[in-house]
Amino acid sequence: MTLQALAVAVVISGLLVIALLIVVLALARQVGVLFERVAPMGALITDSGPGIGDPVPKMDLATLDGRSIAVGVAGDRSQLFFFVSPDCPVCKRLLPILKSARAAEAGWLDVVLASDGERDVHERFVRERDLGDFPYVLSRDFGMIFRVSRLPFAVLIDGSRVVLAKGLVNNREQLESLFMAKEIGSPSIQHYLGKAAIE
Repeated sequence: MTLQALAVAVVISGLLVIALLIVVLALARQVGVLFERVAPMGALITDSGPGIGDPVPKMDLATLDGRSIAVGVAGDRSQLFFFVSPDCPVCKRLLPILKSARAAEAGWLDVVLASDGERDVHERFVRERDLGDFPYVLSRDFGMIFRVSRLPFAVLIDGSRVVLAKGLVNNREQLESLFMAKEIGSPSIQHYLGKAAIE
């Protein structure tokens, strides 16, 4: 009799495990659906450093290959300063997206990679990640102006050295939100939608 009871208990336990697996798979699917519906809208704007609409100090930055980059090129072109680090996995994941965005927005935008630290580490990073086409500046002072504390961080500056948009960038949508903020003339997508809702 105990052998039969044990067999029944094992069968019931097996059925419960199968039922739990089905429930977990259904929940995983629902989480995926929710993630698609509640996707991040834009770059996370930080309050530190020059604000949106504020001018940036006039600076000339030296690139790894010895060229000089002026912050805020006079004219219609804008600059995207993208702060990266060789140790940042999210930065590495975003580099192909940044290359694609650079090509797509080449008519009005110059993309500059910025960081600080040991020169040889960054030169190796440029070689390993095939970033030779990007101007790459090492400047602790430039990062301090924007009080960059987390990466990847991006700042969009117009030709008169005014900050158009800025924020933490973790995916393509957040990077594109910086360009969209320039297009719609609003500091962020969230700000624009909030203003539209009030009107």
